[in-house]
Amino acid sequence: MANVDRPIGLRPVRMTSGQAFHGGMTKMYAGENLFMGDPVFGATGGTASNSGAYQKVTRTTSGTGGVVLGVVVGWEPDPDKLDRLFHASSTTLALYVATDPQIIWEIQGDGAGTDAITEADVGLNADFTVASGSTTTGASNIELDESTTGATAIDSPLHIVGLSATPDNDIAAVNKKILVRLNMHAYGDVGGTTTGI
Repeated sequence: MANVDRPIGLRPVRMTSGQAFHGGMTKMYAGENLFMGDPVFGATGGTASNSGAYQKVTRTTSGTGGVVLGVVVGWEPDPDKLDRLFHASSTTLALYVATDPQIIWEIQGDGAGTDAITEADVGLNADFTVASGSTTTGASNIELDESTTGATAIDSPLHIVGLSATPDNDIAAVNKKILVRLNMHAYGDVGGTTTGI
């Protein structure tokens, strides 16, 4: 069965403890367009709002060594553009980011490379492919770079914990859904890991 090629960025599935993800998120701001499922880095210089100061963020870049702060899970709507499906650059409208380092995420593999991910890669690391999201759907276009699958470098951003066990996911086909945790996390294992979760 072929998998649908539909990138979603990172979607929260559960916690590493096995508990459900209950929607925890942190208020932040961004000076660029961001999309549901985009992983983000912390950016220098906070943003003041309602007498508070909040972290600024920017979309993750591909490549090793980046410390991810979290993943976009929502934003304040623009009252003048209620039909907009993404977060437009704003210093007044907040972005909401899931920042818990113990979240397990689902991400689509890009189907590229000769070393496509298999069950043998569970426990190893991989990188992102990064592209701007869709202004039509509001979804992130970030995928797991399967050409880097099997990387054991501790500074790879994704740690593979499994393949999604859902009826619509053929783990032998391209564009499979993969379960990961953020290996390089600002609030967790900043040094990364090559084994276990």
